[in-house]
Amino acid sequence: MATWLSITLLLLLTVTTGAAAGPEDDVRHVMERFVAAQNAHDLNAVSQLLWDSPQFLWITRGTAIWGRQPALERFETLYRGTWRLEPVMTELRVTLLGETAASIYVPILFTIGPPAQEAQQTRFLMNLVLQRTADGWKTASILPIPAAGR
Repeated sequence: MATWLSITLLLLLTVTTGAAAGPEDDVRHVMERFVAAQNAHDLNAVSQLLWDSPQFLWITRGTAIWGRQPALERFETLYRGTWRLEPVMTELRVTLLGETAASIYVPILFTIGPPAQEAQQTRFLMNLVLQRTADGWKTASILPIPAAGR
């Protein structure tokens, strides 16, 4: 009887909890958190999602920014104006590049503007590379490419 009860409980737990999230889901979740932190202008949350390495790379307006701290300083400056990301999550693609790296592609609409100036909307084809660390997935590079037609 105890064995039957144990098996029944195990089956119920399996059915009610669903399948465990895979690496693609984990990477997608990091992207969702990254967008939410960016839109909230939450530097601390953004900091937790960036790879803490001098090899972290962000290409912005034709300039390479190397390292997490310089990137955070640039974000802080940009957050003083209008800065909003609207990704097309239905088109998000995750490509695992092994057990410790993943690539994200997602079209995204940026609304960007300096303080006290009218914001402009620009479409980008956003490409990110994430690195799995002991603390979870971290964004290792941000490579936005302007979309054609805008």
